[in-house]
Amino acid sequence: MSLRDFISKQFIDVIDWVEPEDGILAYRYPMQDREIQNGGKLTVRDSQKALFVNEGKVADAFGPGLYTLNTQTLPILTYLKNWDKAFQSPFKSDVYFFSTRMQTDQHWGTQNPITIRDKEFGAIRLRGFGIYAYHVDDAKTFYSKVSGTRDLYRVEDLEGQLRNTIVAKMTDTFAVSQIPFLDMAANQAALGEKIKEQMTPALAEFGLALDNFVVENLSLPDELQKILDQRISMNMIGDMGKYTQYQVAQSIPIAAGNEGGGGVGVGAGLGAGVAMGQAMMDAVKKSTTSESGAPGPTAAAASSAASTETKFCQECGKPIPRNSKFCPECGKPQG
Repeated sequence: MSLRDFISKQFIDVIDWVEPEDGILAYRYPMQDREIQNGGKLTVRDSQKALFVNEGKVADAFGPGLYTLNTQTLPILTYLKNWDKAFQSPFKSDVYFFSTRMQTDQHWGTQNPITIRDKEFGAIRLRGFGIYAYHVDDAKTFYSKVSGTRDLYRVEDLEGQLRNTIVAKMTDTFAVSQIPFLDMAANQAALGEKIKEQMTPALAEFGLALDNFVVENLSLPDELQKILDQRISMNMIGDMGKYTQYQVAQSIPIAAGNEGGGGVGVGAGLGAGVAMGQAMMDAVKKSTTSESGAPGPTAAAASSAASTETKFCQECGKPIPRNSKFCPECGKPQG
Protein backbone atom coordinates (compact mmCIF):
# COMPACT_ATOMS: atom_id res chain seq x y z
CA MET A 1 0.00 0.00 0.00
CA SER A 2 1.40 3.37 -1.04
CA LEU A 3 1.57 6.34 1.30
CA ARG A 4 -1.08 8.06 -0.80
CA ASP A 5 -3.45 5.10 -0.44
CA PHE A 6 -2.79 5.01 3.27
CA ILE A 7 -3.54 8.71 3.67
CA SER A 8 -6.73 8.47 1.60
CA LYS A 9 -7.95 5.49 3.60
CA GLN A 10 -10.77 6.20 6.02
CA PHE A 11 -10.48 5.06 9.59
CA ILE A 12 -13.40 4.69 11.97
CA ASP A 13 -12.80 6.23 15.36
CA VAL A 14 -16.33 5.98 16.79
CA ILE A 15 -18.84 3.21 16.16
CA ASP A 16 -22.42 3.73 17.32
CA TRP A 17 -26.01 3.42 16.11
CA VAL A 18 -29.18 5.38 16.78
CA GLU A 19 -32.39 3.63 15.68
CA PRO A 20 -34.00 5.81 12.97
CA GLU A 21 -37.42 4.13 13.26
CA ASP A 22 -39.38 1.41 15.01
CA GLY A 23 -39.36 -2.20 13.94
CA ILE A 24 -35.63 -2.74 13.32
CA LEU A 25 -34.15 -5.82 14.99
CA ALA A 26 -30.65 -5.98 13.44
CA TYR A 27 -28.47 -3.40 11.66
CA ARG A 28 -25.14 -3.86 9.92
CA TYR A 29 -22.78 -0.94 10.52
CA PRO A 30 -21.61 0.41 7.12
CA MET A 31 -17.91 -0.38 6.64
CA GLN A 32 -17.27 -0.18 2.86
CA ASP A 33 -13.51 -0.55 2.85
CA ARG A 34 -13.15 1.44 6.03
CA GLU A 35 -11.06 0.10 8.88
CA ILE A 36 -11.59 0.43 12.60
CA GLN A 37 -8.91 2.47 14.29
CA ASN A 38 -7.10 0.70 17.09
CA GLY A 39 -8.17 2.44 20.28
CA GLY A 40 -11.42 3.59 18.68
CA LYS A 41 -14.60 3.93 20.66
CA LEU A 42 -17.66 1.70 20.60
CA THR A 43 -20.89 3.07 22.06
CA VAL A 44 -23.68 0.62 22.79
CA ARG A 45 -26.79 2.31 24.10
CA ASP A 46 -29.39 0.95 26.45
CA SER A 47 -31.67 -1.57 24.71
CA GLN A 48 -28.86 -2.46 22.28
CA LYS A 49 -26.21 -5.11 21.77
CA ALA A 50 -23.24 -5.09 19.39
CA LEU A 51 -21.58 -8.05 17.73
CA PHE A 52 -18.20 -8.24 15.95
CA VAL A 53 -17.99 -10.80 13.13
CA ASN A 54 -14.67 -11.56 11.51
CA GLU A 55 -14.51 -13.51 8.23
CA GLY A 56 -17.91 -15.05 8.90
CA LYS A 57 -17.07 -16.10 12.47
CA VAL A 58 -18.90 -14.59 15.42
CA ALA A 59 -16.38 -12.93 17.70
CA ASP A 60 -17.00 -10.53 20.58
CA ALA A 61 -20.37 -9.32 21.83
CA PHE A 62 -21.00 -6.13 23.80
CA GLY A 63 -23.85 -4.96 25.99
CA PRO A 64 -24.71 -1.32 26.82
CA GLY A 65 -21.67 0.84 27.59
CA LEU A 66 -18.69 2.78 26.16
CA TYR A 67 -15.70 0.66 25.09
CA THR A 68 -12.16 1.39 23.88
CA LEU A 69 -11.34 -1.14 21.18
CA ASN A 70 -8.07 -2.91 21.90
CA THR A 71 -6.83 -6.40 22.65
CA GLN A 72 -8.30 -6.26 26.14
CA THR A 73 -11.83 -5.50 24.95
CA LEU A 74 -11.62 -7.77 21.86
CA PRO A 75 -10.12 -10.99 23.23
CA ILE A 76 -11.83 -13.37 20.79
CA LEU A 77 -11.13 -11.16 17.78
CA THR A 78 -7.54 -10.85 18.95
CA TYR A 79 -7.29 -14.63 19.03
CA LEU A 80 -8.88 -15.02 15.57
CA LYS A 81 -6.54 -12.40 14.03
CA ASN A 82 -3.48 -13.67 15.91
CA TRP A 83 -2.58 -10.20 17.07
CA ASP A 84 0.03 -9.70 19.70
CA LYS A 85 -0.96 -7.84 22.85
CA ALA A 86 0.29 -4.51 21.55
CA PHE A 87 -1.24 -4.35 18.08
CA GLN A 88 -1.42 -0.77 16.82
CA SER A 89 -2.67 -1.04 13.25
CA PRO A 90 -6.30 -0.54 12.18
CA PHE A 91 -8.37 -3.69 11.58
CA LYS A 92 -11.42 -4.75 9.59
CA SER A 93 -14.42 -6.50 11.07
CA ASP A 94 -18.15 -6.52 10.45
CA VAL A 95 -20.10 -4.88 13.24
CA TYR A 96 -23.80 -5.57 13.82
CA PHE A 97 -26.12 -3.78 16.21
CA PHE A 98 -29.23 -5.43 17.64
CA SER A 99 -32.21 -3.72 19.21
CA THR A 100 -33.05 -5.48 22.46
CA ARG A 101 -35.99 -3.32 23.41
CA MET A 102 -39.44 -4.87 23.68
CA GLN A 103 -41.32 -5.19 20.41
CA THR A 104 -44.85 -4.49 21.63
CA ASP A 105 -48.33 -4.79 20.13
CA GLN A 106 -47.44 -7.71 17.89
CA HIS A 107 -50.65 -9.32 16.64
CA TRP A 108 -51.35 -13.02 16.25
CA GLY A 109 -54.44 -14.78 14.95
CA THR A 110 -55.69 -18.01 13.41
CA GLN A 111 -55.96 -17.61 9.64
CA ASN A 112 -58.17 -20.70 9.54
CA PRO A 113 -60.16 -22.20 12.45
CA ILE A 114 -58.30 -24.91 14.34
CA THR A 115 -60.05 -28.15 15.32
CA ILE A 116 -59.90 -29.16 18.98
CA ARG A 117 -61.70 -31.74 21.10
CA ASP A 118 -64.19 -30.28 23.58
CA LYS A 119 -65.60 -32.18 26.57
CA GLU A 120 -69.11 -30.80 26.06
CA PHE A 121 -69.50 -30.39 22.29
CA GLY A 122 -67.05 -32.98 21.01
CA ALA A 123 -64.88 -31.79 18.11
CA ILE A 124 -65.24 -28.05 17.44
CA ARG A 125 -63.46 -25.51 15.25
CA LEU A 126 -62.06 -22.53 17.09
CA ARG A 127 -60.70 -19.11 16.12
CA GLY A 128 -58.61 -16.82 18.27
CA PHE A 129 -56.55 -13.64 18.19
CA GLY A 130 -54.52 -11.47 20.55
CA ILE A 131 -51.22 -9.65 21.03
CA TYR A 132 -47.74 -10.47 22.31
CA ALA A 133 -44.38 -8.81 22.92
CA TYR A 134 -40.79 -10.07 22.63
CA HIS A 135 -37.21 -8.85 22.38
CA VAL A 136 -33.83 -10.02 21.10
CA ASP A 137 -32.12 -11.72 24.01
CA ASP A 138 -29.15 -13.63 22.56
CA ALA A 139 -27.53 -11.60 19.77
CA LYS A 140 -25.18 -14.41 18.70
CA THR A 141 -28.01 -16.92 18.27
CA PHE A 142 -30.23 -14.39 16.51
CA TYR A 143 -27.42 -13.51 14.09
CA SER A 144 -26.51 -17.14 13.41
CA LYS A 145 -30.07 -18.47 12.94
CA VAL A 146 -32.19 -15.52 11.86
CA SER A 147 -30.74 -12.21 10.67
CA GLY A 148 -27.44 -13.39 9.17
CA THR A 149 -25.44 -10.97 7.03
CA ARG A 150 -28.38 -8.80 5.95
CA ASP A 151 -27.85 -5.06 6.24
CA LEU A 152 -31.24 -4.64 7.92
CA TYR A 153 -33.59 -7.12 9.55
CA ARG A 154 -37.05 -5.95 10.58
CA VAL A 155 -39.86 -7.16 12.82
CA GLU A 156 -42.09 -7.80 9.81
CA ASP A 157 -39.51 -10.23 8.39
CA LEU A 158 -40.06 -12.48 11.40
CA GLU A 159 -43.81 -12.00 11.79
CA GLY A 160 -45.00 -14.98 9.72
CA GLN A 161 -42.66 -17.43 11.44
CA LEU A 162 -43.73 -16.34 14.91
CA ARG A 163 -47.45 -16.35 14.07
CA ASN A 164 -47.35 -19.91 12.73
CA THR A 165 -45.36 -21.05 15.74
CA ILE A 166 -47.94 -19.47 18.07
CA VAL A 167 -50.86 -21.24 16.35
CA ALA A 168 -49.08 -24.60 16.58
CA LYS A 169 -48.32 -24.14 20.27
CA MET A 170 -51.85 -22.87 20.93
CA THR A 171 -53.31 -26.06 19.46
CA ASP A 172 -51.09 -28.15 21.73
CA THR A 173 -52.13 -26.10 24.77
CA PHE A 174 -55.86 -26.54 24.06
CA ALA A 175 -55.33 -30.27 23.59
CA VAL A 176 -54.04 -30.69 27.16
CA SER A 177 -56.02 -27.93 28.91
CA GLN A 178 -59.33 -29.87 29.11
CA ILE A 179 -61.17 -26.55 29.53
CA PRO A 180 -64.66 -26.61 27.90
CA PHE A 181 -65.24 -23.97 25.25
CA LEU A 182 -67.97 -22.27 27.30
CA ASP A 183 -65.46 -21.78 30.14
CA MET A 184 -62.60 -20.50 27.98
CA ALA A 185 -63.75 -16.88 28.10
CA ALA A 186 -63.36 -16.91 31.89
CA ASN A 187 -59.92 -18.53 31.60
CA GLN A 188 -58.32 -16.50 28.80
CA ALA A 189 -55.62 -15.11 31.10
CA ALA A 190 -54.69 -18.63 32.27
CA LEU A 191 -54.66 -19.88 28.68
CA GLY A 192 -52.38 -17.00 27.72
CA GLU A 193 -49.92 -18.00 30.44
CA LYS A 194 -50.01 -21.64 29.31
CA ILE A 195 -49.34 -20.68 25.70
CA LYS A 196 -46.51 -18.40 26.84
CA GLU A 197 -44.91 -21.34 28.67
CA GLN A 198 -45.09 -23.37 25.45
CA MET A 199 -43.77 -20.50 23.34
CA THR A 200 -40.81 -19.49 25.51
CA PRO A 201 -38.44 -22.36 24.55
CA ALA A 202 -39.54 -22.11 20.90
CA LEU A 203 -38.54 -18.42 20.74
CA ALA A 204 -35.32 -19.06 22.67
CA GLU A 205 -34.16 -21.18 19.72
CA PHE A 206 -34.16 -17.96 17.66
CA GLY A 207 -32.36 -15.93 20.34
CA LEU A 208 -35.62 -14.23 21.38
CA ALA A 209 -37.36 -13.84 24.75
CA LEU A 210 -41.16 -13.73 25.01
CA ASP A 211 -42.21 -10.93 27.38
CA ASN A 212 -45.98 -11.38 27.42
CA PHE A 213 -48.76 -13.14 25.55
CA VAL A 214 -52.42 -12.12 25.62
CA VAL A 215 -55.48 -14.02 24.35
CA GLU A 216 -58.00 -11.31 23.47
CA ASN A 217 -60.78 -13.41 21.96
CA LEU A 218 -61.81 -17.00 21.30
CA SER A 219 -64.80 -17.69 19.07
CA LEU A 220 -66.50 -20.21 16.82
CA PRO A 221 -66.97 -19.85 13.05
CA ASP A 222 -70.25 -18.12 12.12
CA GLU A 223 -72.18 -21.29 11.26
CA LEU A 224 -71.29 -22.93 14.59
CA GLN A 225 -71.94 -19.71 16.51
CA LYS A 226 -75.53 -19.65 15.19
CA ILE A 227 -76.10 -23.19 16.48
CA LEU A 228 -74.66 -22.26 19.86
CA ASP A 229 -76.91 -19.17 20.01
CA GLN A 230 -79.95 -21.37 19.35
CA ARG A 231 -78.93 -23.73 22.13
CA ILE A 232 -78.44 -20.86 24.54
CA SER A 233 -81.86 -19.48 23.61
CA MET A 234 -83.53 -22.83 24.32
CA ASN A 235 -81.78 -23.06 27.69
CA MET A 236 -82.94 -19.54 28.57
CA ILE A 237 -86.56 -20.39 27.65
CA GLY A 238 -86.60 -23.26 30.12
CA ASP A 239 -90.21 -24.58 30.52
CA MET A 240 -91.62 -24.84 26.98
CA GLY A 241 -95.22 -25.15 28.27
CA LYS A 242 -95.09 -21.89 30.18
CA TYR A 243 -93.33 -20.18 27.30
CA THR A 244 -96.08 -21.31 24.91
CA GLN A 245 -98.77 -20.04 27.30
CA TYR A 246 -97.04 -16.69 27.34
CA GLN A 247 -96.85 -16.63 23.54
CA VAL A 248 -100.57 -17.49 23.30
CA ALA A 249 -101.50 -14.71 25.74
CA GLN A 250 -99.49 -12.28 23.64
CA SER A 251 -101.04 -13.43 20.34
CA ILE A 252 -104.74 -13.21 21.35
CA PRO A 253 -105.07 -9.40 21.37
CA ILE A 254 -103.07 -9.22 18.13
CA ALA A 255 -105.41 -11.70 16.44
CA ALA A 256 -108.46 -9.84 17.77
CA GLY A 257 -107.28 -6.56 16.29
CA ASN A 258 -106.53 -7.94 12.83
CA GLU A 259 -110.20 -8.19 11.68
CA GLY A 260 -111.04 -4.48 11.48
CA GLY A 261 -112.84 -1.95 13.67
CA GLY A 262 -116.46 -3.27 13.84
CA GLY A 263 -117.90 -4.98 16.85
CA VAL A 264 -118.62 -8.17 14.90
CA GLY A 265 -115.09 -8.09 13.51
CA VAL A 266 -113.63 -7.70 16.99
CA GLY A 267 -115.66 -10.64 18.23
CA ALA A 268 -114.65 -12.77 15.28
CA GLY A 269 -111.00 -11.79 15.72
CA LEU A 270 -111.13 -12.54 19.41
CA GLY A 271 -112.74 -15.90 18.70
CA ALA A 272 -110.05 -16.66 16.17
CA GLY A 273 -107.39 -15.72 18.68
CA VAL A 274 -108.92 -17.94 21.35
CA ALA A 275 -109.25 -20.81 18.88
CA MET A 276 -105.64 -20.40 17.81
CA GLY A 277 -104.53 -20.31 21.41
CA GLN A 278 -106.55 -23.41 22.24
CA ALA A 279 -105.04 -25.27 19.30
CA MET A 280 -101.55 -24.35 20.41
CA MET A 281 -102.25 -25.42 23.97
CA ASP A 282 -103.68 -28.74 22.78
CA ALA A 283 -100.55 -29.36 20.74
CA VAL A 284 -98.36 -28.63 23.76
CA LYS A 285 -100.44 -30.91 25.98
CA LYS A 286 -100.22 -33.77 23.49
CA SER A 287 -96.48 -33.27 23.16
CA THR A 288 -96.02 -33.14 26.95
CA THR A 289 -98.17 -36.23 27.48
CA SER A 290 -96.28 -38.13 24.81
CA GLU A 291 -92.88 -37.17 26.23
CA SER A 292 -93.81 -37.99 29.82
CA GLY A 293 -95.05 -41.48 28.89
CA ALA A 294 -98.64 -40.88 30.12
CA PRO A 295 -101.33 -43.40 29.01
CA GLY A 296 -103.38 -42.79 25.89
CA PRO A 297 -107.24 -42.58 25.74
CA THR A 298 -109.18 -43.57 28.89
CA ALA A 299 -111.28 -46.74 29.13
CA ALA A 300 -114.54 -44.74 28.96
CA ALA A 301 -113.40 -43.04 25.82
CA ALA A 302 -112.44 -46.40 24.33
CA SER A 303 -115.83 -47.85 25.25
CA SER A 304 -117.63 -44.89 23.70
CA ALA A 305 -115.62 -45.31 20.53
CA ALA A 306 -116.42 -49.02 20.43
CA SER A 307 -120.15 -48.33 20.84
CA THR A 308 -120.28 -46.25 17.69
CA GLU A 309 -118.93 -49.11 15.56
CA THR A 310 -121.47 -51.38 13.69
CA LYS A 311 -121.94 -54.97 12.56
CA PHE A 312 -124.68 -56.80 10.60
CA CYS A 313 -127.54 -58.94 12.05
CA GLN A 314 -127.06 -62.64 11.42
CA GLU A 315 -130.76 -63.06 10.65
CA CYS A 316 -132.04 -60.00 8.77
CA GLY A 317 -128.73 -58.44 7.73
CA LYS A 318 -129.56 -55.01 9.13
CA PRO A 319 -126.69 -52.89 10.54
CA ILE A 320 -126.68 -52.92 14.34
CA PRO A 321 -124.26 -51.64 17.04
CA ARG A 322 -121.35 -54.03 17.44
CA ASN A 323 -121.92 -54.58 21.18
CA SER A 324 -125.70 -55.39 20.81
CA LYS A 325 -126.86 -58.80 22.16
CA PHE A 326 -130.15 -58.74 20.15
CA CYS A 327 -131.09 -57.28 16.76
CA PRO A 328 -133.41 -54.24 17.33
CA GLU A 329 -135.17 -55.04 14.01
CA CYS A 330 -135.95 -58.77 14.14
CA GLY A 331 -135.11 -59.57 17.79
CA LYS A 332 -132.74 -62.35 16.81
CA PRO A 333 -130.03 -63.01 19.47
CA GLN A 334 -126.54 -62.21 18.30
CA GLY A 335 -123.55 -64.37 18.97
